[in-house]
Amino acid sequence: MKERYLTSFAELGLAEPILQALKEANHSTPTPIQAQAVPQVLAGRDLIGIAQTGTGKTAAFALPILNHLVTERRRPERRSARVLVLSPTRELSGQILESFRLYGKHVRPSTALAIGGVPLGRQARALMNGIDILVATPGRLVDLVENDAVRLDQIEVFVLDEADQMLDMGFIHAIRAIVAKLPAKRRNLFFSATMPKEIEKLADQLLTNPARVAVTPVAKTADKIEQKVFFTDRAGKPDLLIEVLSDASVDRALVFSRTKHGADRVVKGLVTAGINAEAIHGNKSQPQRERALAAFREGKVKVLVATDIAARGIDVPGVSHVVNYDLPNIPESYVHRIGRTARAGADGIAISLCDGEERAFLRDIERLIKITIPSADRRGEPRRATGFNSPREEQPRRDGERSSRPGGARGPRNRPEYRGGENRGGEQRAAGEPRGERPRHEGHRPDAHRNDGHRHEGARHEGRRDGAPRGERRSDGSQKSFRPAR
Repeated sequence: MKERYLTSFAELGLAEPILQALKEANHSTPTPIQAQAVPQVLAGRDLIGIAQTGTGKTAAFALPILNHLVTERRRPERRSARVLVLSPTRELSGQILESFRLYGKHVRPSTALAIGGVPLGRQARALMNGIDILVATPGRLVDLVENDAVRLDQIEVFVLDEADQMLDMGFIHAIRAIVAKLPAKRRNLFFSATMPKEIEKLADQLLTNPARVAVTPVAKTADKIEQKVFFTDRAGKPDLLIEVLSDASVDRALVFSRTKHGADRVVKGLVTAGINAEAIHGNKSQPQRERALAAFREGKVKVLVATDIAARGIDVPGVSHVVNYDLPNIPESYVHRIGRTARAGADGIAISLCDGEERAFLRDIERLIKITIPSADRRGEPRRATGFNSPREEQPRRDGERSSRPGGARGPRNRPEYRGGENRGGEQRAAGEPRGERPRHEGHRPDAHRNDGHRHEGARHEGRRDGAPRGERRSDGSQKSFRPAR
Protein backbone atom coordinates (compact mmCIF):
# COMPACT_ATOMS: atom_id res chain seq x y z
CA MET A 1 0.00 0.00 0.00
CA LYS A 2 1.36 3.42 -0.93
CA GLU A 3 2.33 5.55 2.08
CA ARG A 4 0.15 8.61 2.50
CA TYR A 5 1.81 11.84 3.56
CA LEU A 6 -0.08 14.48 5.48
CA THR A 7 -0.87 17.47 3.29
CA SER A 8 -1.58 20.16 5.92
CA PHE A 9 -0.30 21.13 9.35
CA ALA A 10 -3.87 20.92 10.65
CA GLU A 11 -3.69 17.13 10.17
CA LEU A 12 -0.65 16.83 12.45
CA GLY A 13 -2.65 17.42 15.62
CA LEU A 14 -0.75 20.50 16.77
CA ALA A 15 -2.19 22.94 19.32
CA GLU A 16 -4.12 25.92 18.00
CA PRO A 17 -1.54 28.59 19.02
CA ILE A 18 1.10 26.78 16.93
CA LEU A 19 -1.22 26.39 13.93
CA GLN A 20 -1.99 30.11 14.12
CA ALA A 21 1.72 30.97 14.03
CA LEU A 22 2.26 28.66 11.05
CA LYS A 23 -0.61 30.32 9.22
CA GLU A 24 0.79 33.78 9.90
CA ALA A 25 4.18 32.62 8.58
CA ASN A 26 2.44 31.38 5.39
CA HIS A 27 3.41 27.77 6.11
CA SER A 28 0.54 25.53 5.10
CA THR A 29 2.03 22.23 3.89
CA PRO A 30 4.54 20.17 5.89
CA THR A 31 7.72 18.99 4.20
CA PRO A 32 8.32 15.21 4.02
CA ILE A 33 10.55 15.20 7.11
CA GLN A 34 7.93 17.18 9.05
CA ALA A 35 5.07 14.97 7.91
CA GLN A 36 6.96 11.85 9.01
CA ALA A 37 8.67 13.09 12.17
CA VAL A 38 6.09 15.31 13.91
CA PRO A 39 3.47 12.55 14.52
CA GLN A 40 6.16 10.24 15.95
CA VAL A 41 7.43 12.90 18.38
CA LEU A 42 3.88 13.89 19.37
CA ALA A 43 3.30 10.23 20.20
CA GLY A 44 6.17 10.40 22.69
CA ARG A 45 8.75 8.33 20.78
CA ASP A 46 12.48 8.88 20.50
CA LEU A 47 13.48 9.72 16.93
CA ILE A 48 16.37 9.42 14.50
CA GLY A 49 15.91 11.76 11.53
CA ILE A 50 18.17 11.48 8.49
CA ALA A 51 17.84 14.76 6.62
CA GLN A 52 19.99 17.48 5.16
CA THR A 53 19.81 21.16 6.04
CA GLY A 54 17.11 22.82 3.98
CA THR A 55 14.57 20.00 4.28
CA GLY A 56 12.63 21.66 7.11
CA LYS A 57 14.03 19.51 9.90
CA THR A 58 14.20 22.38 12.42
CA ALA A 59 10.43 22.68 12.35
CA ALA A 60 10.25 18.87 12.48
CA PHE A 61 11.47 19.00 16.08
CA ALA A 62 10.48 22.58 17.04
CA LEU A 63 6.76 22.10 16.37
CA PRO A 64 6.21 18.99 18.56
CA ILE A 65 8.46 20.45 21.29
CA LEU A 66 6.33 23.61 21.40
CA ASN A 67 3.24 21.41 21.48
CA HIS A 68 4.72 19.58 24.49
CA LEU A 69 5.25 22.91 26.29
CA VAL A 70 1.62 23.90 25.59
CA THR A 71 0.08 20.64 26.78
CA GLU A 72 2.34 20.15 29.82
CA ARG A 73 2.79 23.61 31.29
CA ARG A 74 5.05 24.00 34.32
CA ARG A 75 7.49 26.55 35.58
CA PRO A 76 11.15 25.61 35.00
CA GLU A 77 13.36 25.40 38.07
CA ARG A 78 16.12 27.93 38.71
CA ARG A 79 19.26 27.49 36.59
CA SER A 80 17.62 24.73 34.60
CA ALA A 81 15.87 24.17 31.28
CA ARG A 82 13.08 21.89 30.08
CA VAL A 83 14.35 21.48 26.50
CA LEU A 84 17.97 21.30 25.34
CA VAL A 85 18.97 21.61 21.66
CA LEU A 86 22.64 21.07 20.79
CA SER A 87 23.90 22.49 17.50
CA PRO A 88 27.46 22.54 16.07
CA THR A 89 27.75 26.21 15.06
CA ARG A 90 26.78 29.62 16.38
CA GLU A 91 24.92 30.58 13.21
CA LEU A 92 22.83 27.43 13.15
CA SER A 93 22.07 27.78 16.87
CA GLY A 94 20.80 31.31 16.32
CA GLN A 95 18.57 30.22 13.46
CA ILE A 96 17.13 27.35 15.51
CA LEU A 97 16.24 29.78 18.30
CA GLU A 98 14.58 32.12 15.77
CA SER A 99 12.47 29.19 14.52
CA PHE A 100 11.28 28.47 18.06
CA ARG A 101 10.35 32.12 18.48
CA LEU A 102 8.58 32.23 15.10
CA TYR A 103 6.46 29.11 15.60
CA GLY A 104 6.02 29.79 19.31
CA LYS A 105 4.99 33.46 19.06
CA HIS A 106 1.58 32.63 20.62
CA VAL A 107 3.06 30.08 23.04
CA ARG A 108 5.76 32.50 24.22
CA PRO A 109 8.22 30.04 25.77
CA SER A 110 11.21 31.44 27.64
CA THR A 111 14.37 30.83 25.59
CA ALA A 112 18.13 31.32 25.81
CA LEU A 113 21.10 30.96 23.48
CA ALA A 114 24.44 29.65 24.76
CA ILE A 115 27.22 30.12 22.19
CA GLY A 116 30.84 31.25 22.12
CA GLY A 117 31.85 34.82 21.39
CA VAL A 118 29.42 36.20 23.98
CA PRO A 119 30.33 36.94 27.64
CA LEU A 120 29.71 33.92 29.84
CA GLY A 121 28.27 36.03 32.63
CA ARG A 122 25.52 37.45 30.43
CA GLN A 123 24.40 33.95 29.47
CA ALA A 124 24.56 32.78 33.08
CA ARG A 125 22.23 35.61 34.09
CA ALA A 126 19.77 34.64 31.37
CA LEU A 127 19.59 31.13 32.84
CA MET A 128 19.31 32.18 36.48
CA ASN A 129 15.51 31.97 36.78
CA GLY A 130 15.17 28.87 34.59
CA ILE A 131 13.99 28.69 30.97
CA ASP A 132 11.85 26.49 28.76
CA ILE A 133 14.20 26.11 25.77
CA LEU A 134 18.01 26.29 25.72
CA VAL A 135 19.81 26.18 22.35
CA ALA A 136 23.55 25.73 22.74
CA THR A 137 26.83 24.78 21.16
CA PRO A 138 28.61 21.96 23.07
CA GLY A 139 31.72 23.87 24.16
CA ARG A 140 29.88 26.82 25.67
CA LEU A 141 27.33 24.56 27.37
CA VAL A 142 30.13 22.62 29.08
CA ASP A 143 31.58 25.96 30.25
CA LEU A 144 28.22 26.95 31.75
CA VAL A 145 27.80 23.58 33.49
CA GLU A 146 31.32 23.74 34.96
CA ASN A 147 30.61 27.26 36.25
CA ASP A 148 27.36 26.06 37.91
CA ALA A 149 25.37 28.42 35.70
CA VAL A 150 22.99 25.71 34.48
CA ARG A 151 21.77 22.28 35.60
CA LEU A 152 20.80 19.62 33.10
CA ASP A 153 18.95 17.25 35.42
CA GLN A 154 15.53 18.71 34.53
CA ILE A 155 15.75 18.26 30.74
CA GLU A 156 12.59 16.69 29.33
CA VAL A 157 13.51 16.74 25.62
CA PHE A 158 17.06 16.51 24.27
CA VAL A 159 17.77 17.33 20.61
CA LEU A 160 21.10 16.65 18.90
CA ASP A 161 21.10 18.47 15.56
CA GLU A 162 23.64 17.94 12.76
CA ALA A 163 25.10 15.01 14.68
CA ASP A 164 27.55 14.03 11.94
CA GLN A 165 29.01 17.53 11.81
CA MET A 166 29.39 17.38 15.60
CA LEU A 167 31.56 14.30 15.07
CA ASP A 168 33.58 15.96 12.29
CA MET A 169 34.27 18.99 14.50
CA GLY A 170 35.54 16.91 17.42
CA PHE A 171 32.60 17.44 19.79
CA ILE A 172 31.94 13.78 20.59
CA HIS A 173 33.59 13.93 24.05
CA ALA A 174 31.73 17.12 24.97
CA ILE A 175 28.45 15.51 23.87
CA ARG A 176 29.10 12.45 26.02
CA ALA A 177 29.92 14.67 29.01
CA ILE A 178 26.66 16.59 28.52
CA VAL A 179 24.56 13.45 28.08
CA ALA A 180 25.98 12.03 31.31
CA LYS A 181 24.34 14.92 33.22
CA LEU A 182 20.88 14.49 31.64
CA PRO A 183 18.13 12.68 33.55
CA ALA A 184 17.48 9.06 32.65
CA LYS A 185 13.85 9.76 31.81
CA ARG A 186 13.72 12.08 28.81
CA ARG A 187 12.90 12.14 25.12
CA ASN A 188 15.77 12.08 22.59
CA LEU A 189 15.67 13.44 19.04
CA PHE A 190 18.71 12.90 16.80
CA PHE A 191 19.05 14.59 13.41
CA SER A 192 21.90 14.05 10.99
CA ALA A 193 22.57 14.21 7.26
CA THR A 194 24.53 10.95 7.50
CA MET A 195 24.91 8.30 10.20
CA PRO A 196 28.60 7.49 10.67
CA LYS A 197 29.36 4.54 12.94
CA GLU A 198 30.30 6.71 15.92
CA ILE A 199 26.98 8.57 15.81
CA GLU A 200 25.07 5.32 15.20
CA LYS A 201 26.80 3.86 18.25
CA LEU A 202 25.91 6.91 20.36
CA ALA A 203 22.30 6.77 19.18
CA ASP A 204 22.07 3.07 20.08
CA GLN A 205 23.31 3.83 23.60
CA LEU A 206 21.02 6.77 24.27
CA LEU A 207 17.77 6.22 22.39
CA THR A 208 15.01 3.84 23.38
CA ASN A 209 13.18 2.08 20.55
CA PRO A 210 13.45 5.13 18.29
CA ALA A 211 11.32 5.80 15.23
CA ARG A 212 13.49 6.26 12.15
CA VAL A 213 12.63 8.67 9.34
CA ALA A 214 14.82 9.55 6.36
CA VAL A 215 14.48 11.99 3.48
CA THR A 216 16.85 13.30 0.81
CA PRO A 217 19.94 11.07 1.09
CA VAL A 218 23.21 12.98 1.34
CA ALA A 219 24.37 11.67 -2.05
CA LYS A 220 21.52 13.44 -3.84
CA THR A 221 21.87 17.06 -4.91
CA ALA A 222 18.84 19.23 -5.56
CA ASP A 223 17.43 18.77 -9.06
CA LYS A 224 17.12 22.52 -9.54
CA ILE A 225 20.84 23.18 -9.06
CA GLU A 226 22.81 23.58 -12.29
CA GLN A 227 26.35 22.37 -11.58
CA LYS A 228 29.50 23.39 -13.48
CA VAL A 229 33.25 23.03 -13.04
CA PHE A 230 35.97 25.32 -14.38
CA PHE A 231 39.47 23.84 -14.63
CA THR A 232 42.37 26.18 -13.94
CA ASP A 233 45.68 26.34 -12.13
CA ARG A 234 45.94 27.69 -8.60
CA ALA A 235 47.32 31.06 -9.72
CA GLY A 236 44.41 31.58 -12.09
CA LYS A 237 41.68 31.17 -9.47
CA PRO A 238 41.46 34.79 -8.25
CA ASP A 239 40.92 36.24 -11.75
CA LEU A 240 38.53 33.43 -12.69
CA LEU A 241 36.45 34.03 -9.54
CA ILE A 242 36.19 37.75 -10.35
CA GLU A 243 35.08 36.85 -13.87
CA VAL A 244 32.43 34.44 -12.58
CA LEU A 245 31.06 36.90 -10.03
CA SER A 246 31.01 39.80 -12.51
CA ASP A 247 28.39 38.02 -14.60
CA ALA A 248 25.07 39.87 -14.64
CA SER A 249 23.18 36.72 -13.61
CA VAL A 250 24.89 36.65 -10.19
CA ASP A 251 22.46 38.23 -7.76
CA ARG A 252 23.76 36.92 -4.44
CA ALA A 253 26.68 34.49 -4.19
CA LEU A 254 28.12 32.35 -1.41
CA VAL A 255 31.81 31.51 -1.98
CA PHE A 256 33.52 28.71 -0.05
CA SER A 257 37.20 28.76 0.91
CA ARG A 258 39.00 25.91 2.62
CA THR A 259 40.79 28.08 5.20
CA LYS A 260 40.02 31.16 7.26
CA HIS A 261 43.03 33.14 6.02
CA GLY A 262 42.17 32.04 2.48
CA ALA A 263 38.68 33.50 2.89
CA ASP A 264 40.15 36.85 3.93
CA ARG A 265 42.47 36.85 0.89
CA VAL A 266 39.53 36.15 -1.41
CA VAL A 267 37.55 39.05 0.06
CA LYS A 268 40.52 41.40 -0.32
CA GLY A 269 40.87 40.46 -3.99
CA LEU A 270 37.15 40.89 -4.67
CA VAL A 271 36.96 44.28 -2.96
CA THR A 272 39.99 45.46 -4.94
CA ALA A 273 38.14 44.41 -8.11
CA GLY A 274 35.10 46.46 -7.06
CA ILE A 275 32.94 43.54 -5.89
CA ASN A 276 31.30 44.12 -2.50
CA ALA A 277 32.20 41.13 -0.31
CA GLU A 278 32.44 40.10 3.34
CA ALA A 279 33.95 37.06 5.07
CA ILE A 280 32.46 34.87 7.80
CA HIS A 281 34.65 32.37 9.65
CA GLY A 282 35.97 31.38 13.05
CA ASN A 283 38.54 34.15 13.39
CA LYS A 284 35.80 36.77 13.20
CA SER A 285 34.17 37.96 16.40
CA GLN A 286 30.54 37.13 16.95
CA PRO A 287 29.37 40.73 16.23
CA GLN A 288 31.43 40.74 13.01
CA ARG A 289 29.86 37.46 11.90
CA GLU A 290 26.37 38.69 12.68
CA ARG A 291 26.91 41.96 10.79
CA ALA A 292 28.33 40.19 7.72
CA LEU A 293 25.47 37.70 7.64
CA ALA A 294 22.87 40.45 8.09
CA ALA A 295 24.38 42.52 5.27
CA PHE A 296 24.35 39.49 2.98
CA ARG A 297 20.79 38.57 3.92
CA GLU A 298 19.59 42.15 3.30
CA GLY A 299 21.34 42.37 -0.07
CA LYS A 300 23.79 45.08 1.02
CA VAL A 301 26.67 42.70 0.27
CA LYS A 302 26.64 40.73 -2.99
CA VAL A 303 29.19 38.08 -2.01
CA LEU A 304 29.72 36.26 1.30
CA VAL A 305 32.97 34.27 1.51
CA ALA A 306 32.78 31.49 4.08
CA THR A 307 34.54 28.44 5.40
CA ASP A 308 32.62 25.21 5.99
CA ILE A 309 31.33 26.55 9.30
CA ALA A 310 28.63 28.15 7.10
CA ALA A 311 27.87 25.11 4.95
CA ARG A 312 25.10 23.91 7.25
CA GLY A 313 24.55 26.98 9.37
CA ILE A 314 23.47 29.65 6.88
CA ASP A 315 19.93 29.72 5.54
CA VAL A 316 19.64 32.82 3.36
CA PRO A 317 16.87 32.94 0.75
CA GLY A 318 17.76 34.22 -2.69
CA VAL A 319 21.30 32.82 -3.03
CA SER A 320 21.61 32.57 -6.82
CA HIS A 321 25.13 31.10 -6.95
CA VAL A 322 27.38 28.96 -4.79
CA VAL A 323 31.04 28.98 -5.80
CA ASN A 324 33.57 26.46 -4.50
CA TYR A 325 36.75 28.52 -4.67
CA ASP A 326 38.40 25.50 -3.01
CA LEU A 327 36.90 22.07 -3.52
CA PRO A 328 36.24 20.29 -0.20
CA ASN A 329 38.25 17.17 0.58
CA ILE A 330 35.16 15.63 2.23
CA PRO A 331 32.72 14.82 -0.62
CA GLU A 332 29.62 15.21 1.56
CA SER A 333 30.62 18.81 2.25
CA TYR A 334 30.10 19.58 -1.44
CA VAL A 335 26.45 18.55 -1.19
CA HIS A 336 25.94 20.67 1.94
CA ARG A 337 27.67 23.66 0.36
CA ILE A 338 25.73 23.78 -2.88
CA GLY A 339 22.51 23.16 -0.96
CA ARG A 340 22.68 26.83 0.07
CA THR A 341 21.14 27.68 -3.33
CA ALA A 342 17.95 26.44 -5.05
CA ARG A 343 16.02 26.58 -1.78
CA ALA A 344 12.25 26.69 -1.45
CA GLY A 345 11.76 25.57 -5.05
CA ALA A 346 13.99 28.21 -6.63
CA ASP A 347 16.68 27.54 -9.24
CA GLY A 348 20.38 27.91 -8.47
CA ILE A 349 23.85 27.52 -9.95
CA ALA A 350 26.84 25.82 -8.31
CA ILE A 351 30.27 26.52 -9.80
CA SER A 352 33.50 24.84 -8.75
CA LEU A 353 37.00 26.09 -9.54
CA CYS A 354 39.23 23.03 -9.76
CA ASP A 355 43.02 23.15 -9.96
CA GLY A 356 45.30 20.24 -10.70
CA GLU A 357 45.71 19.16 -7.08
CA GLU A 358 41.93 19.06 -6.52
CA ARG A 359 41.03 16.71 -9.36
CA ALA A 360 40.95 13.72 -7.04
CA PHE A 361 38.53 15.63 -4.78
CA LEU A 362 36.31 16.18 -7.83
CA ARG A 363 36.36 12.46 -8.66
CA ASP A 364 35.35 11.62 -5.08
CA ILE A 365 32.48 14.14 -5.27
CA GLU A 366 31.25 12.77 -8.60
CA ARG A 367 31.44 9.22 -7.24
CA LEU A 368 29.26 10.27 -4.29
CA ILE A 369 26.60 12.18 -6.25
CA LYS A 370 26.72 9.67 -9.12
CA ILE A 371 26.94 12.27 -11.87
CA THR A 372 29.75 13.78 -13.94
CA ILE A 373 29.77 17.53 -13.36
CA PRO A 374 29.99 19.22 -16.77
CA SER A 375 33.01 21.41 -17.43
CA ALA A 376 32.56 24.87 -18.93
CA ASP A 377 34.68 27.52 -20.60
CA ARG A 378 34.94 31.06 -19.32
CA ARG A 379 31.75 32.07 -21.05
CA GLY A 380 29.95 29.40 -19.08
CA GLU A 381 29.35 27.25 -22.17
CA PRO A 382 29.96 23.49 -22.05
CA ARG A 383 33.32 22.62 -23.56
CA ARG A 384 34.91 19.53 -24.99
CA ALA A 385 37.42 18.40 -22.39
CA THR A 386 40.93 18.44 -23.87
CA GLY A 387 44.44 18.87 -22.53
CA PHE A 388 44.66 20.50 -19.13
CA ASN A 389 40.88 20.90 -18.95
CA SER A 390 40.27 17.17 -19.14
CA PRO A 391 40.71 15.44 -15.79
CA ARG A 392 38.80 12.45 -17.13
CA GLU A 393 41.14 11.83 -20.08
CA GLU A 394 44.36 11.20 -18.21
CA GLN A 395 47.37 9.89 -20.08
CA PRO A 396 48.27 6.25 -19.34
CA ARG A 397 51.25 5.86 -17.07
CA ARG A 398 54.50 4.32 -18.27
CA ASP A 399 55.98 1.43 -16.30
CA GLY A 400 57.54 2.68 -13.10
CA GLU A 401 56.03 6.15 -13.39
CA ARG A 402 54.32 7.54 -10.31
CA SER A 403 50.69 8.55 -10.45
CA SER A 404 50.06 12.25 -11.08
CA ARG A 405 47.22 12.12 -8.58
CA PRO A 406 48.10 14.30 -5.56
CA GLY A 407 49.64 12.20 -2.81
CA GLY A 408 50.73 9.46 -5.20
CA ALA A 409 48.61 6.50 -6.25
CA ARG A 410 46.76 6.50 -2.96
CA GLY A 411 45.16 9.89 -3.58
CA PRO A 412 44.92 12.88 -1.27
CA ARG A 413 42.29 11.50 1.08
CA ASN A 414 44.85 8.89 2.22
CA ARG A 415 47.61 11.41 2.91
CA PRO A 416 48.19 12.01 6.64
CA GLU A 417 46.90 15.58 6.51
CA TYR A 418 43.57 14.38 5.09
CA ARG A 419 43.04 11.44 7.44
CA GLY A 420 40.86 12.93 10.17
CA GLY A 421 42.80 15.36 12.29
CA GLU A 422 42.78 19.05 11.61
CA ASN A 423 41.24 18.85 8.17
CA ARG A 424 38.30 16.60 8.91
CA GLY A 425 35.16 18.67 8.48
CA GLY A 426 34.74 22.12 9.97
CA GLU A 427 37.34 24.70 9.04
CA GLN A 428 40.82 23.75 7.89
CA ARG A 429 43.86 25.63 9.09
CA ALA A 430 46.62 26.89 6.86
CA ALA A 431 50.15 26.08 8.04
CA GLY A 432 51.01 28.13 11.09
CA GLU A 433 47.48 29.43 11.51
CA PRO A 434 46.51 29.86 15.18
CA ARG A 435 43.98 27.48 16.61
CA GLY A 436 40.82 28.47 18.39
CA GLU A 437 38.71 31.58 18.38
CA ARG A 438 37.13 31.96 21.75
CA PRO A 439 38.40 34.57 24.18
CA ARG A 440 39.64 33.29 27.47
CA HIS A 441 37.42 33.61 30.46
CA GLU A 442 37.47 32.57 34.05
CA GLY A 443 37.51 28.82 34.40
CA HIS A 444 38.66 28.29 30.82
CA ARG A 445 40.84 25.27 30.16
CA PRO A 446 42.95 25.63 27.01
CA ASP A 447 43.21 21.90 26.45
CA ALA A 448 39.48 21.26 26.30
CA HIS A 449 36.97 21.31 23.45
CA ARG A 450 35.51 24.68 24.25
CA ASN A 451 35.21 26.47 20.98
CA ASP A 452 32.33 26.08 18.62
CA GLY A 453 34.00 24.09 15.94
CA HIS A 454 37.56 25.44 16.32
CA ARG A 455 40.01 23.46 18.43
CA HIS A 456 42.50 24.85 20.92
CA GLU A 457 46.14 23.84 21.12
CA GLY A 458 46.43 20.42 22.64
CA ALA A 459 42.90 19.23 21.86
CA ARG A 460 42.59 15.72 20.56
CA HIS A 461 40.45 14.99 17.53
CA GLU A 462 38.18 12.02 17.10
CA GLY A 463 38.96 11.73 13.41
CA ARG A 464 42.60 10.67 13.94
CA ARG A 465 41.93 7.01 14.47
CA ASP A 466 45.01 5.75 12.64
CA GLY A 467 47.50 7.68 14.76
CA ALA A 468 48.97 9.41 11.75
CA PRO A 469 51.38 12.20 12.67
CA ARG A 470 50.28 15.75 12.20
CA GLY A 471 52.00 17.52 9.36
CA GLU A 472 51.95 20.09 6.64
CA ARG A 473 53.07 20.24 3.04
CA ARG A 474 56.21 22.13 2.14
CA SER A 475 56.15 24.07 -1.10
CA ASP A 476 58.15 21.28 -2.78
CA GLY A 477 55.50 18.73 -1.91
CA SER A 478 57.46 16.91 0.80
CA GLN A 479 55.96 16.19 4.19
CA LYS A 480 56.99 18.04 7.31
CA SER A 481 55.98 16.16 10.44
CA PHE A 482 55.19 17.45 13.88
CA ARG A 483 55.02 15.74 17.20
CA PRO A 484 51.47 15.03 18.35
CA ALA A 485 49.97 17.72 20.56
CA ARG A 486 49.93 16.93 24.23
